[in-house]
Amino acid sequence: METLLVALLNGLIYGLLLFMISSGLTLIFGMMGILNFAHASFYMLGAYLAFTAIHMFGFWGGVVFGTLGVALIGFVCERYLLRHVRRFGHVQELLLTFGLFFAFEEVVKLFFGPYAVAYSVPESLRFTAFHIGEVSYPFFRVLIGLTAIVMFAAIFCLLRFTRIGLVVRAAVLNPTMVQALGYNVSVIFSAMFAVGAGLAGLAGAMGGAYYTTNPNMATELGVIVFVVVVVGGLGSLGGALIASLLIGILVSAIVYVDVTFGQILSAVGLVSDEVAQSTLDVPLSSAAGVLPFLLMLLVLMFRPQGIAGDERA
Repeated sequence: METLLVALLNGLIYGLLLFMISSGLTLIFGMMGILNFAHASFYMLGAYLAFTAIHMFGFWGGVVFGTLGVALIGFVCERYLLRHVRRFGHVQELLLTFGLFFAFEEVVKLFFGPYAVAYSVPESLRFTAFHIGEVSYPFFRVLIGLTAIVMFAAIFCLLRFTRIGLVVRAAVLNPTMVQALGYNVSVIFSAMFAVGAGLAGLAGAMGGAYYTTNPNMATELGVIVFVVVVVGGLGSLGGALIASLLIGILVSAIVYVDVTFGQILSAVGLVSDEVAQSTLDVPLSSAAGVLPFLLMLLVLMFRPQGIAGDERA
């Protein structure tokens, strides 16, 4: 029971980290319609910028530097690259961000090498938050989860209950009218893209300290982030949160399920016990990496608009 509780809690924290990354893509992809294939690269850049800055500003200064630095990179990418190809359609946007994905990865390898760097949680934050039986649960994992929850509340309140949020949502739905009212829609979109990139940078600055910071970070999570946005529903922060938690818990929980595919098929009478023990003696946990894509397939089949439908933010 203790092992299962720890697994579920790990899945919950992992899901909240996925939300920290995907929340920015939800704003960029769901609300602005930009197919930003390089979004996971902002997560990677956040970790590396924070790692670079901790020697000068300390850990929290590094987190702030990583977040703001990635936001600035995002602003530059939208202002000087994406804006000039947007009028040609989504294919050009996708190709450009696809190129940025590989460019960012190669730049990181150029300066930091192809291996993981020694970016880790500082000693001052390495203590136990609580115990589950005899298992000590680290405080920093809990901190990642709390940061994601605060991020969700802040973005939701900003978009729903402030004048800034009203202007942003209006610019997404009817940019011509907002432009006629005297607002600079181009600046709004650039700022929105920068905020989305900065959220991914914050996730990298914190998640990279606990997990591994290496040039493959973007590759490992890039596709999963798009799965979260599709499963949750385009433009819905609530849907992205639900999808992130669902994927995180499923992936973490199945690792601890001690059963094989053969045993499952044998239990429902599809194969014999001999076949189950010989040919299909494959643990169910080996399918953990496939689960998010199976979930996306089911959602697209039965609810194409995603869990939260067409809701915005």
